[in-house]
Amino acid sequence: MFQAIKQDLRAVFDRDPAATSKLEVILTYAGFHALLAYRISHRIKSMGIPFLPRAISQLARWLTGVEIHPSARIGTGFFIDHGMGVVIGETAEIGDYVTLFQGVTLGGTGKERGKRHPTLGNHVVVGAGAKILGGITIGDNVKIGANSVVLKNVPPNSTVIGVPARIIKTQGERLPDATMDQVNLPDPISDRFLALEQELIEIRKKLENPGEQSHP
Repeated sequence: MFQAIKQDLRAVFDRDPAATSKLEVILTYAGFHALLAYRISHRIKSMGIPFLPRAISQLARWLTGVEIHPSARIGTGFFIDHGMGVVIGETAEIGDYVTLFQGVTLGGTGKERGKRHPTLGNHVVVGAGAKILGGITIGDNVKIGANSVVLKNVPPNSTVIGVPARIIKTQGERLPDATMDQVNLPDPISDRFLALEQELIEIRKKLENPGEQSHP
């Protein structure tokens, strides 16, 4: 456990340019505090001690705004950047050197039993506000755009964005007509409404000006 905590501390300095000293991180970084509470509660949980692990996780949630279930499995070098609102469910599994930003949810859909939370591979980066739901698998080296909603498996070395999320890059190759715009994420429902509106405008023009239509 202590080796994992050392790796977590090192990960802060590797991925946060604002970190200036170990004392600052230990005393002021809520994400590190939440992860430290998780390491302790997970160890107690593995010893078969009831209630206490869950009590620790709820106290950490109250203090840090980050909720990590004691039964979740998290690898080394894990980093939560500005972690307010992060939720990690009971059966979630996270590989090594993973980064989550604020507002990320590794949750269930409410329909499954057993393995109902996602599995993240190594070196995964999840953008702010993203939701990864269900017992799906996210491969190694995947990047998930901010505010994306991921409901299906994602292969390794891919980039996904959108609601629902779609793959825009895989194995380092950018897909046709794909963009990685973290600010203006695609909204397929809104796009469809705009297309329908344009079609209605064209139909209205034809009805109002029937004489302008060409005759064979």
